[in-house]
Amino acid sequence: MGSVNITDRENEEMEDDYSLDKVPYKERNMDWPSITNITFGIATAIFYFQIGSVMALQFGAINALISAAYAIIVAGIMSTIISYLSAKSGMNVNLMSRGGGFGYIGASLTSLIYASNFIMYCAFEGMILVYAIHEFIPIIPMWVLIVVFGTLVIPLNWFGIKQLDKLQKWSLPIFFVFLLAAITVAFFSTSLYDEQFWTYMPEGMQIGGTALLLCIGMQHGIMGLTALLSSDYARFLKPEHIKVGSVAIGFIPQIFCYGVMGGLGIWFGVRMAEPNPGVYIVHLLGIGGALFTMLTQIRINVTNIYSSSLSLSNFFENVFRFTPGRRFWIVVSGISAMVLMLGGIVDHLDTALIFQGVFLLAWGAVLITDALIVKMMLKIGPAFYEHRQQNLFKWNPVGVVSLLIASGLGTVAALGYMGQFLESTAAFFAAVLAAGLTVIMAVLTKGKYYLKNEVDDINEEDILFEPKAKKERPGKLDRPVPVNAKGLNK
Repeated sequence: MGSVNITDRENEEMEDDYSLDKVPYKERNMDWPSITNITFGIATAIFYFQIGSVMALQFGAINALISAAYAIIVAGIMSTIISYLSAKSGMNVNLMSRGGGFGYIGASLTSLIYASNFIMYCAFEGMILVYAIHEFIPIIPMWVLIVVFGTLVIPLNWFGIKQLDKLQKWSLPIFFVFLLAAITVAFFSTSLYDEQFWTYMPEGMQIGGTALLLCIGMQHGIMGLTALLSSDYARFLKPEHIKVGSVAIGFIPQIFCYGVMGGLGIWFGVRMAEPNPGVYIVHLLGIGGALFTMLTQIRINVTNIYSSSLSLSNFFENVFRFTPGRRFWIVVSGISAMVLMLGGIVDHLDTALIFQGVFLLAWGAVLITDALIVKMMLKIGPAFYEHRQQNLFKWNPVGVVSLLIASGLGTVAALGYMGQFLESTAAFFAAVLAAGLTVIMAVLTKGKYYLKNEVDDINEEDILFEPKAKKERPGKLDRPVPVNAKGLNK
């Protein structure tokens, strides 16, 4: 496995998770409904209730709804492409970044920031649960609830992807029962707003303009995460399910995240005049609301911890050759999230969403542009992803320079130094800039930093795009296809 020697115990532990290696072709055996079901762990988080409620009450319901449609389209397209690349290569975005324009040290930096995003979201989601339980049982100190529920997600992640599939599959019907109950009770309760919910507009706000841009800016904070997250699970997709599965994994969770959950958050927020779902769900369902919140937040936080553990594994393997195993990083991620909750991270939600959105959308734009334009259209660099350190340069300026410049300027824009329009669209601005810079850097460097050594053991099924000159060749799918250092078939 690359240049790192690991023990038999670690090999056994990673058997189902492949946190430091690509999923072998024969192990890509999960159908698309199962993968989509796992990604529903993030789609059913009532964090989306909170985003919808906050946007509706602050900027108007119609602006929140328009921004939700925007988020579905943009995040859905990004997630579909990322899912396809992941399923085709058997890698998540951490491993794809190594051969996708960053080099193995460059990719490790993205892995560390990616892991920190998941840990931060785990803290946000955990606090929603803590508030809900505290609302119902205020006698229990907040710190006790943080420790209890922060610890709970650790054992639920212990056995990897198969355990996650079972957990999400059996808890999903229970989730829908609670959701329908909350909708029914709210529908028959007296609304604090007399008109149709979509007509709600705070004083001084109007449809479009600054209010809409501010809603879109909030959506950007989570869009990059939901788009990139799919790669952690799509890499296990059956080869025959890649086309249909990529679209399903790409769009179905986004529709549910921003359309269903976000839309319900707008509706609940306006009817209840309350932005915090941890409060209004408990008011609607009592102890049932507390149980509902517990279920949704556990579902999302097991996926947050899973993805952060993969990213931390990649970072410490690349930089420090430290490979204690994914379970070690599960514990680290869980404890880190608890520290953030105890430190009051939820008070900085808006700021965190803006700056995470800048980085994540820029990173996603680099990966997508590198695959579709650099590799497929311009034929620069290899037509596959190489993840083994001995065959890679530490740094590839194509991705590293593009991401640093785009994220830097995007952050400047987010701080308001480039005008109000770019302040609200900073993440989208960073993504467009990152895409353009990726093409420019690839052309300037002529692809020479993608591979350090000649690679001659790439299996045919792991080639992302068939070169035009390649002829049909019968034979086993697992037969290696010799390639030279530029990644072109000999």
